[in-house]
Amino acid sequence: MSKKTRHEPHEEHADESWLLPYADLLTLLLALFLVLYAMSATDAKKFQEMSEAFNIALTGGTGVLDYNKTEPSNDPADKGNNKAINSIPTPKSDDKKREKLMKQEQEDLEKLKKQLDSYIKNNGLSTELNTKLNHSQLMITIRDNALFAPGEAIVKPEASKLAKEMSNMLQQFPDFDIIVSGHTDDVPMNTSKYPSNWDLSSDRAMQFMKILLENTSLDPKRFMSVGYGEYHPIATNETVEGKSKNRRVEVSIIRKYSSHNTYTNVPKSKDDSSN
Repeated sequence: MSKKTRHEPHEEHADESWLLPYADLLTLLLALFLVLYAMSATDAKKFQEMSEAFNIALTGGTGVLDYNKTEPSNDPADKGNNKAINSIPTPKSDDKKREKLMKQEQEDLEKLKKQLDSYIKNNGLSTELNTKLNHSQLMITIRDNALFAPGEAIVKPEASKLAKEMSNMLQQFPDFDIIVSGHTDDVPMNTSKYPSNWDLSSDRAMQFMKILLENTSLDPKRFMSVGYGEYHPIATNETVEGKSKNRRVEVSIIRKYSSHNTYTNVPKSKDDSSN
């Protein structure tokens, strides 16, 4: 009987099916790098536009993708954007604007003071009126005897003329806030009409302000009256002359563009109330 030939089992070949997706992956990566290189090397403008679009979409403004944003674009289509960016106020431009406004304000107040001083001189009122320009205001001080009878708040006819002339000057500078304040000496006031110096000083300020506002070109919203009684003297109340100085009405034209633009009617010293 013949013997059957036994065949030895063949070794199985390794599975190489993974090579196909691996080759595809390498091809895709190569294509991606080629595209990125082409974009960055040949079209920087498009890269900038893309980065700006990402910034707007993701952050609503500038961010880490900013690309040469400080340089204005020469593209006519970008002129509108450049104009909008350049128009954003900067601290430096704000400071320049404020300095310009402060300079104009100073010039206006100096002009108004010059007009008032000229009126005072021409009408022989230098003993009854004076003006003072400082870091917070232009103050016009009027002695009470030029305006009122003793213990009264009715403005004298000749004083009404003064108030009207003053209102015409103020009309030239309508943007200032104005405070009219009344002051008395320390002699107690106790009448049926004015129970205290508070009442008398307040009414005097109010009556003088009303005459100023008869000029309809002035804005009442910019005016305020206040009575201080005897509590803000500018001279001693121990002498007749000192009491006379303390009885007064002050018209204060308030600065807007000053580091000390908070109104105060308390002088630092007696000398501070002079011209």
